[in-house]
Amino acid sequence: SLPTLTVLIPLLSLAGLFYSASVDESFPQGCTSTTSLCFYSLLLPVTVPVYVFFHLWTWMGIKLFRHN
Repeated sequence: SLPTLTVLIPLLSLAGLFYSASVDESFPQGCTSTTSLCFYSLLLPVTVPVYVFFHLWTWMGIKLFRHN
């Protein structure tokens, strides 16, 4: 469900970020490589709100188009 995902995704991303900070020697610079776990642990919290925003934007567009 949505409340579970809104708690689970940031926690998993934070765990991945802490894991890559403790394991990777070049932590801040290593986050730019797409093969790094750090990259995806930073990308996921940014991607989810953007996806939700555009999904709601599309839904509102369909609602406005149907009712006018």
